[in-house]
This record gives sequence, C-alpha cells and structure tokens, in this order.
Amino acid sequence: DKRVAKALTLEGVLEDGYHPRMEAVHRANAEALRAIIAEHGWPGRALVGDEGVKAAWLVVQHAIGEPAFMRASLQMLREASARADAPRWMSAYLEDRIAYHEGRPQRFGTHFDWDVAGDLSPLPIEDPEDVDARRRAVGLEPLAERTRRMRQQALLEGEKPPADFAQRRAEMENWARSVGWR
Repeated sequence: DKRVAKALTLEGVLEDGYHPRMEAVHRANAEALRAIIAEHGWPGRALVGDEGVKAAWLVVQHAIGEPAFMRASLQMLREASARADAPRWMSAYLEDRIAYHEGRPQRFGTHFDWDVAGDLSPLPIEDPEDVDARRRAVGLEPLAERTRRMRQQALLEGEKPPADFAQRRAEMENWARSVGWR
C-alpha cells in the first residue's frame, strides 16, 4: 500500500481520483484480510500483536471501494476495542471514514480535506462543540492540535488544494455513488 502510494505520489497522480493501481492494492489487501477474519475473527492484539492489529485497521481504512466490508469490519473492530484487543481510536477513525463516504458528518473529526478557502480542514463534524470530549474518550488529541499538525505536514510535503474545488467534490460524489456508499 505505502509503496504504491509513494510511487503514485512521485508520479503526481495519487490525488487524481482513485487511481486503478491503488484500488487494486486495496482490493487485494481486503481480500487477504477477509480470509484471515473468516478463519480467526478480527485480528486483534491477542492474535497478531500491536503491529498486526494496526495493519488490519489500515487495510480496512483503505478498502474504500467495499462499503459492506468496511461496515462489517467496524462492528468487529468496536467489539475488539471493547475487550481491549484494539485501540479505541481505530474504531473512531473507521466510523468517521464510513460517515464521510455515506455523506454524513463525522463524530471524531479524524478526516480532513481541502475546503473551499484552500485550507486543509476537518470534514463536517456532528456536534462540534463536544468533539474534543469524544476524541479524548478514544485517546485522540484535541482537534485544534490535530488540525495544526495536519496543516503543517501538508505544507512540509508540498500538498496543495485542488485547482477546481467544485470539480473535485463532484468527482468524489460520483465515485461514492458508483461504489454504493450513497
């Protein structure tokens, strides 16, 4: 995943929609994780250790073309978190990712994108007044600090907002509909 993402970044095409090479990696990884889940259940800390549970979470986070798989994984990840077999922040990130793809506000403010003003900002948040309390409950830093760090990282990596914000939004909406998120 990281190798292909880096290559696509160097080619300057990673952010040009969902690249077919990236999608192929995500689908193959999701298929492998489905086989593990079928045999062992969710691969939590007890089964695969901290690095393994993080790898499984990343696979699910990136399986954006498979809504049913992501939704089913969220339930398993919540159960693993409840028994301390996975960090609580993992299910928060996945819940927010699903909400975003479904066109709903996120609860924890974990996902960012460029806004119409050209700033990297959290995507819409449900009940923003209480977001930091929800973040704290799952082990995440305050949203203002996360926003500062995300913007700093984007600046260091030379990321820039899309040239045509409306076109990017329309393409993302069309893609979400095409794979069954909406």
